[in-house]
Amino acid sequence: MSVGKGLSGEVLGTTPLVSIVMPCYNAARHLERSVGSVLAQTLGEWELLVVDDGSTDESWAVLSSMASRDARIRTFRQRNAGAPAARNRALDEALAPWVAFLDADDTWEPEFLQNMTTALGAAPDAGIAYCGWQQHGLGGGRDTPFVPPDYEATEKVEAFLGGCRWPIHAAVTRRSLIVSTGKFDLTLPTCEDYDLWLRLAPQVRLVRVPIVLAHYWHHGKGQTTSNRARIALDHWRVQRKFLDAHPEHTARLGVRRVRELTVGELLERGYIAYWQRDLSAARAIFRAVMKQGYGNTRDWVYMLPAWLPQSWHAWLLQRRDSFKRTPNSR
Repeated sequence: MSVGKGLSGEVLGTTPLVSIVMPCYNAARHLERSVGSVLAQTLGEWELLVVDDGSTDESWAVLSSMASRDARIRTFRQRNAGAPAARNRALDEALAPWVAFLDADDTWEPEFLQNMTTALGAAPDAGIAYCGWQQHGLGGGRDTPFVPPDYEATEKVEAFLGGCRWPIHAAVTRRSLIVSTGKFDLTLPTCEDYDLWLRLAPQVRLVRVPIVLAHYWHHGKGQTTSNRARIALDHWRVQRKFLDAHPEHTARLGVRRVRELTVGELLERGYIAYWQRDLSAARAIFRAVMKQGYGNTRDWVYMLPAWLPQSWHAWLLQRRDSFKRTPNSR
C-alpha cells in the first residue's frame, strides 16, 4: 500500500491511481524541472518511481532529497543497465493500475494526469490514452505543438508499423497490459518504447486526448536520440521483430506495402542523415537498405558510394557541393 496526497493535499493511505515510471542517468540538472512537473499535477493520486541507473553525477543525492520531502516519490538504485532495464525495475515495483512514463529530462502540463485519467475513466474498455506534445530546442520550425490524429479510426497495424506515433511520456497505459506483453525488451538499446507501442496499440482500444500535455526537451549531446544510425536500425529491427511474430499482417497488407513501411522508412532516415551531412549515419543506413535490394535507380546513385571508404565518400560530396556553388561559366 502506498501513501499519497489527494487533490486537496490530504494524505491518502490507498493505492495510487497512476504509477509514474522515470529512469534516471546523470540527469541531476534536469530533475527539478521534470519532477517538478509531477509535483505540480492537479491530480494527486500518483506515485513516482525513479530508478537511478548508475548515475555518476549528483542524481541520487537530488532524488533522495526529493523523496524525503514527498512520500509519493519512491527511489531505487541499480548499476547502469540502460533505460529499458530501469523502466522494468520500476514496473516491478509499481502499485497503480495505470502507468505513465516520464524521462528525467522531460515534462508534463499540470493537467496531464487529470485529463488522461478522465479520458480513460470515460472509456473503461480502453488500454491506452495518448495526447499531443511539443518538442523544444530543435529550432527551424520543428518545435511546433502537435496533436496526433485519432488512430483508433485508422488501420492500426499499418499506422503503427509506419512509425512510433507518440513519445513515451505522451501516453497512459494499463499496467496489466504492459506486464502481459513482456514489458520492455532489454536487447534494444533504443526504440524500446516504439517496440512496446507496436506490440500494444494494435490490440487495444486507444483514446485520444486532443490537446498538448507533454513536452520533450532537446538539450544537446548525451540523449539517446542523438545517434541517427543506431535509432534507424533499431527502429527497423523492431518492425521486423513484430512482423516475424505476426506473419499474418504481411499477408494482409502485402509484401510491397510492408517493404514501403519498413525498408522505405529506413531509406528516408538515411536521406535525412545524408542531407544533414551526417555521413557516418547515412552510410550505415544506406548499406542496410542496399542489402535488402530496395530503392529505385536514383536512390542507388546516392547509396552506392556508401561502399567506398568514408574519406573517399566525403571527398565526392565536397566536390559535388563545390560544383553546385560554382556559377556556370559561358
